[in-house]
Amino acid sequence: MTEIKNNDREIHKFRLRLTALVAFVFICFGLLVARFVWLQVAKHSQYMAQAEDNRIALVPIVPNRGLIVDRNGVVLARNYSAYTLEITPSKLAANLDSVIDELAKLVTIEPKDRKRFKRLMEESKNFASVPIRTRLTDDEVARFTAQRFRFPGVEVQARLFRQYPLGEVASHVIGYIGRINQAEARALEDDDSDVAANYNGTDHIGKEGLEKSYERVLHGQTGYEEVERSAGGRAIRTLSRKAPTPGSNLILSVDIELQKVIEEAFGDFRGALVAIEPETGDVLAYVSRPGFDPNLFVDGIDTQSWNELNTSLDKPLMNRPLSGTYPPGSTFKPFMALAALELGKRRPEQGINDIGFYMLGGHRFNDDKPGGHGYIDMYRSIVMSCDTYYYQLGTDLGIDAIHDFMAPFGFGAPTGIDLEHEKTGVLPSQQWKRERFKRNRAAQKWVGGDTVSVSIGQGFNNYTMLQLAHAVATLANNGVIMKPHLVKIVEDGGTHARTLTVPKESGRIPLKQENIDVIKRAMVGVTTDQSGTGYRIFRDAPYSVGGKTGTAQVVGLKGAKYNHNMTPERLRDNALFTAFAPADKPRIAIAMVVENAGFGSTYAAPIVRKALDYYLLGKRPGEKDKPAMMPKDAP
Repeated sequence: MTEIKNNDREIHKFRLRLTALVAFVFICFGLLVARFVWLQVAKHSQYMAQAEDNRIALVPIVPNRGLIVDRNGVVLARNYSAYTLEITPSKLAANLDSVIDELAKLVTIEPKDRKRFKRLMEESKNFASVPIRTRLTDDEVARFTAQRFRFPGVEVQARLFRQYPLGEVASHVIGYIGRINQAEARALEDDDSDVAANYNGTDHIGKEGLEKSYERVLHGQTGYEEVERSAGGRAIRTLSRKAPTPGSNLILSVDIELQKVIEEAFGDFRGALVAIEPETGDVLAYVSRPGFDPNLFVDGIDTQSWNELNTSLDKPLMNRPLSGTYPPGSTFKPFMALAALELGKRRPEQGINDIGFYMLGGHRFNDDKPGGHGYIDMYRSIVMSCDTYYYQLGTDLGIDAIHDFMAPFGFGAPTGIDLEHEKTGVLPSQQWKRERFKRNRAAQKWVGGDTVSVSIGQGFNNYTMLQLAHAVATLANNGVIMKPHLVKIVEDGGTHARTLTVPKESGRIPLKQENIDVIKRAMVGVTTDQSGTGYRIFRDAPYSVGGKTGTAQVVGLKGAKYNHNMTPERLRDNALFTAFAPADKPRIAIAMVVENAGFGSTYAAPIVRKALDYYLLGKRPGEKDKPAMMPKDAP
């Protein structure tokens, strides 16, 4: 039976479907319009910024690092530009090792370059570029550029490099820079957002010496370029530019020629020397021997060189004037004698009969001269360096009085020099010993023998050469304390305006001038009196010198007699010498130690003589005697 269609019903169904379809189309169109409005109106600024970020790149411009020069303008640290071959691991299309192998066919890549690259890659973030080769030649740059299309993720970059033209000379003063590691990057971020932003694009940072302590001054202010890029990331044009501000230059108080003379005078010996201008606190020479070549660290030091420096028994990386502490030996005696005068325990003419030893509580403390020096007053005690005189004097003063008198001279406290990680040393007292041995009650008690040892610069005494030089400079300056410093002037990298950093006097020790004169006269006698321990070295000096020799034990002898030649080298006594000159108006004060050398008069005093000859007379070692020159004024 054939079904007859109901046309009206079919038309009605069709209209319903058509209406639903039209409604669906309008709804979809409405959604598109709504989305369009949302994107183009509500989110316009956000997506516009993202589009601009994709189109425009903000490229940091690393500022030139400030120069470091000595007081006479000799450049100690400078910059130069060179090309580096850098790899960004996250952008590599192939295996890293295979890419390096292919690169090695175009440029020279040695095994040490690969080792350094892997170490630097571990320290860097995966998206940061890491140098595989630095200081490419023009030929190497041309060969790589011709094959650049084969190496996505590998670029040749023009970089600024730090150079230390004098190599080892003053290496512990200048320090060095190196690549920023992860710990340093976190420290920059934690410090301040502005500081972290200022290091965008910067790969290196000061690691040691003045490069570290003046890092923010030397670094400068990072600049920026707005660069328009294509869809492929290729730079099209520069839209705007904010120039970087170069870092400030450091003009040091150090006389680098004096530094050279002293470093050469040390020869193969280990030790430290600090020379200070008493009136200003200018550090004229700052010597730590042996030194190292800071250029090794700029690109990342290779493993072999690092092991040689780090495992050497001579400890070339140790900043001896800053962190090496030593007993001062007999160089402590002038300060002991001054304490006796100031505290009323001795008069200059008072003397003792030195029979070669001092007895205390059944213990015998021997003088360095068997049989003794005979009659000894204060002058002769310093000139001849008589131990027995100071054994008795120390006992009469007492350790706490010694501590309280020595503290204002800076013994056992940081000098505040503009270098980081300065050691404090030890100025002993009863309180110090109680705290030092708080886990051993039996060792806490201060005994008379402790004072006897301290009184001749031995025992618990332990100071840096920087502290000893500072104390000698204060004595030479009649008790006026000047804080020692290495940077004399900071020159602004942008305006070239100069700022003098020389501090005002830090204080005055209330000393009687007649007492200071007694001590200075005795120290001049050390170098001019025929019985003086420094007479042989300075007898023909055309200038007056106040000095004091010192010899300090490295290990206890336990009653045995010291034999220099029979003692292993590393256990031999340290040789010390302190001096100021000219004696009537001191322009330089020196403290120095030669490790394991023996007697101060034999090994330390000759180095000081060479330093004074150069600084006061302009005479270099090996030159024939010159007539005395007028004192040269520091610029």
